[in-house]
Amino acid sequence: MELAARARGWRLPFRRAVDVGCGAGVSTKALAGMAEEVIGVEPAAGMLRGSGAVAPGAWFVAGAAERLPLAGGSCELMTAAGSLNYVDLEAFFPEALRVLTPEGTLLVYDFSPGRRFREGGGLQEWFEEFQRRYPPPVAEARALDPEILGGLAAGFELEAAERFELGVTLSRDFYVGYMMTETNVAAAMRAGAAEAEIEGWCRETLDPVWGEREREVVFTGYWACLKLAGGC
Repeated sequence: MELAARARGWRLPFRRAVDVGCGAGVSTKALAGMAEEVIGVEPAAGMLRGSGAVAPGAWFVAGAAERLPLAGGSCELMTAAGSLNYVDLEAFFPEALRVLTPEGTLLVYDFSPGRRFREGGGLQEWFEEFQRRYPPPVAEARALDPEILGGLAAGFELEAAERFELGVTLSRDFYVGYMMTETNVAAAMRAGAAEAEIEGWCRETLDPVWGEREREVVFTGYWACLKLAGGC
């Protein structure tokens, strides 16, 4: 959010922003200070149970990206953090056009898993072995990046985009907990693998790679700003 705001020279705050596919509210929290009113929309109502605590001050509503429960021309900023990969884009983009103001911006962004250290090697090789041992399921998500979005977003034009890296300093235990949320772990558990066995393997094999100290893990990502075609 900060990278895009600086790059585009946004005059903050916007009047209203909506986070599409907000999940438990973490991506909605990133809108704090970006808009006077922030709304998170999530199709799985159960994900919203704790969202108010995650993003205090935001409003949350259950609803689909393809049929947003918002008035036409009501939002100046719409964000989607790793959520459009699971959306019917042919139905979503007309909805985004309807809900955004004529000068509005659609900001799409996403990250890939952290799989290498900023300094030193070993984690990339460990991650590859992790995925060989626990293969990712067949992808249900549509691959997206700025170039793909620019070609798919009917009624929009790609205004600006950036690929970037962010380093996050993590302990080994935190990284293991993060890996346990990956889709390949969920697939392995559905196939009968025990959670304790997977976590134990991760800890044991990461020990010689990680060491005792915290390490900076690199996450790669992108953001893409789309404006209404012919808009301001």
